[in-house]
Parts: sequence; structure tokens; C-alpha cells
Amino acid sequence: MESILREFTPKQIVTELDRYIIGQKEAKRAVAIALRNRWRRQQVDARMQGDIVPNNIIMIGPTGVGKTEIARRLAALAGAPFIKVEASKFTEVGYVGRDVEAIIRDLVDLGVGMVKQEFGAEVEQRAEEIAEERLLDLLGAAPAKRKRAPLRRQLRAGELDGREVEMEVAQGRLPMVEVFSPAGGLEEMSLNVQEVFSGLMQHARKSRQTAVPEARRLLVQEEMQKLIDMDEVVGEAIRRVENAGIVFLDEIDKIADDSGKEGPDISREGVQRDLLPIIEGSTVTTKYGMVRTDHVLFIAAGAFHTSKPADLIPELQGRFPIRVELESLVEADFVRILTEPRNALIEQYTALLATDGVRLSFDKAAIGEIAHVAYQANQSMENIGARRLHTVMSILLDEVLYEAPGARKKSVRITRKYVGERLRDVVEDEDLSRYIL
Repeated sequence: MESILREFTPKQIVTELDRYIIGQKEAKRAVAIALRNRWRRQQVDARMQGDIVPNNIIMIGPTGVGKTEIARRLAALAGAPFIKVEASKFTEVGYVGRDVEAIIRDLVDLGVGMVKQEFGAEVEQRAEEIAEERLLDLLGAAPAKRKRAPLRRQLRAGELDGREVEMEVAQGRLPMVEVFSPAGGLEEMSLNVQEVFSGLMQHARKSRQTAVPEARRLLVQEEMQKLIDMDEVVGEAIRRVENAGIVFLDEIDKIADDSGKEGPDISREGVQRDLLPIIEGSTVTTKYGMVRTDHVLFIAAGAFHTSKPADLIPELQGRFPIRVELESLVEADFVRILTEPRNALIEQYTALLATDGVRLSFDKAAIGEIAHVAYQANQSMENIGARRLHTVMSILLDEVLYEAPGARKKSVRITRKYVGERLRDVVEDEDLSRYIL
């Protein structure tokens, strides 16, 4: 991870983000600097590292303009554990479930899964070699290397895929073990109870007849589990979470204390105070051990239509020193979103229809018309940003997608006229437009 960060300057990070997200330069600059600062912190004197805390960020902007995508792509670029949570979930009426520390527990779970997958890729080849030898034994191959060679060739050529072998496999899934727990400590206890039962079940095995391909897959998985050092996985995962973890707190505006609004919600200020310790830096107990949150990067986001960041409690405001405002999308942005990013929407539909042997293409004027319809729909109804393009495209290509498997015509060109014909009724009928778009 550190080598990845060393390779990317803030300008290069922004360039990478530009490949997936249109516009929003200010937000990209802010997260690029935050990411580079993580690498810089690792290079300074060890005595100073603990005092250098991340500058958490608040992104302000309407839905569908790229807030979540910026954070998600940033984490993917850095190879960092990433989790998205909605702050409003902690204000639901009658909600007495998971406490805010569950955010960090979930982040650690994701980190362990990420590191385990990386370690698994390193030992996969060795696991396949061992699994092959075990499978040859199950097929009755003689121990001598010379005598195993013919059967090995048949196995690798797939000539034995129709055969079955008798092998021991782990017992089926456990019945659900559930502890209803309003408190965080009890929630952690319920996880430990499930873990104990799962450990017991790992030793319960039974024999069954299994097809050769499935037997190979099960044996490879079993050998990978043996080759992976879980203590090392957990240690690396915790290190990565503590030094590189990213938490995306969406809908933070929903917990801002708008004093002019009354309702039955649980105290918004109370939720802010619950979040404050993990954002300030605290130690959270997880099933893998103690995890410190001092250097986890928190990126908050919200539309702030009826409130403003200043409505948050002062202590929480102080933990989000960087504030960036994302711009609403204009019609020209929709054209770029359709065509420029890697795996853009038009590219996705072209690839999907190619699987049915249909070649899909778009006129430049047609793309402009699609962008115009999406932009106008956002102006006249709820502004859902770039997500509106998904709705418009699905309606536009509905007939093509439905008829593609048996279509005689294997080349479809979308023109401006075609866009007008397919979307005219929806656009002109305001009630229909509100229902469909």
C-alpha cells in the first residue's frame, strides 16, 4: 500500500479519479492531498507520526454528483479498507440496534477479507499443486511419480471430469445462532458465540461422492486455508485499517441539529456525540483485537438543503476541517458522463448487447439528446444527478434489450430521431414523466 501511495502525487491521484468521475476538481484535490498526507506521515520521524492526524473532509452537494464515487475510487486506488455508512441510520425511530463502534468492526472485517484475498492469491498456485496430488490419490493413482503421470495428464486435460471421488468435506452450515442485543458489548458477544460454534463445526466432517471438478475446487480452498497464516492476516488488516482505513459517512446533514425542525427522531445531537469518539480517535474492541481509530480518514457527505455544516456540534465540526462544495451537474456534464469515464454508461450497454451478437452505436447528436432529456428531468423533478441517466438509458434501450437475443438485425444505431421517438411521450406527459423518470 505504501508503495502505491509513493508512486502517486496529488496531481496523479486527481488524474486517476478523472478517469471515473467527471468534474468536481476541488473535491478531488482535497481527497488527493489527504491520501498523499498518509504516505507523508509514514516518512516522518516516528516520534511525530502519532501526532499527525488526518484532516477529515465534508463534501457538500446534491445526490448523484460523485461524492460516494470519489471516496470509493480513492480507497480502491490506495488499496485501503473502505466502508460506507449512512449517519441517518442511527436516528431511525425506535432503532436500538448496533452502536456506532460497529462501523469500525465492519471496517476491520472488510480489511481482514481484503488481506486474506491478497494472501490467498500468493499461495493459490502452491495450493493447487497440493490439491492435485490429493485428488490423484482419491482417484487411485499409485504413489510412484512415473505411474501417476498418465492419470495426471488425463486430469489436466479434463478427461476425468465425469468421474466422482469419495472425499471428506466439512459439515453443512450451522443453524442460525442469534443473540438479540441492544448494546454494543452484547453485539460483540453474539459474534463471539457464533465464532465458537463455527470453530466446533470445522472439525465435523462427512464423506460424500463429489464430481472431480468440485472436488478439486474444495481441495484447493482447504489447502489455501492451511497455507494462509491468519495471525499474519489479522495483524496486517488491523495495521491497514488503523493507518489507511476510510469511512464514508453519508447523509451527515440528516443528523445536523436543525432547531427549526421538530419530529419524533432520536436526538440528532446525541448521534453526533456518539460518533465523536471514534472520529476523534479511540480504541474499539473487535473480535480480532483492539483497533485504534486515530488515523482513520473520515469523509462525510450531505446535501445540506435544510441545514448547514455549522449546525453540527462544534466538537464534530472541529474534526472535519476540510469542507468542499461539489457542483451540480449541467447538460454538458451529462454528455461527458455518458462517454468519457472508463466503462462509461454507453460503453456498458454496448458490451451488454455484444453478448447477444448485437452491435450498438450512438450518433453524437443522439448522445446530446439523451443528456438533454436527463438534465431537463432533473430540473423539473427531484435532482438525482447522474443517476437520472440510468433511468433514461433503460427506457431508451428497453425494446433493443428485449428483442436482442432473437433479433435478425444485428446492428443498431441510435440516432437523435430514435431518442425523440422513444422518449417523446414520457417527456411531454408530465404525470407519466414523474412516474417513469
